Amino acid sequence: MAERSVNKAILLGRLGGDAETRHTQNGTPVSRFSLAMNRQWTDSDQQVREETEWIYIVLWNKENLAAYLTKGTKVYVEGRIQTRSYEDEGGVKRYVTEVVAQNIVLLGTSGNGNGNGADHARKSGDRPPRGQHAKGRSDQAADAEEQGVRDEDVPF
Repeated sequence: MAERSVNKAILLGRLGGDAETRHTQNGTPVSRFSLAMNRQWTDSDQQVREETEWIYIVLWNKENLAAYLTKGTKVYVEGRIQTRSYEDEGGVKRYVTEVVAQNIVLLGTSGNGNGNGADHARKSGDRPPRGQHAKGRSDQAADAEEQGVRDEDVPF
């Protein structure tokens, strides 16, 4: 009987740049982006230290989501860790460790939009996503506002 193992990464961070989407030879979309996660701690001299860890994320078959993955956007990512190798132009073998995303949840923007990505969609010439008003608010957002629920009331 084979021994069981688990390969799961759960990350919460901000995108370091816009997602870049390419297509494989058979037309499958693959998007890549870097995710920054900050860590703070107090060292032995009682100095507060901060460090940023950068992880590369790969997202398969979600071309429509890549338009919303813009620099500064806060996202939650679940996936598996993968290490692969390739040869660079000089013939040197290089190794890359990345997370292959299986689940992504958009949590916010960098402050340039309203959090739902509608601004980016309109800038690129697309119409707003289905179920949204021309101002980029969804029907649910309008209902929540009418009921007195504000963005500040949401815990994340």
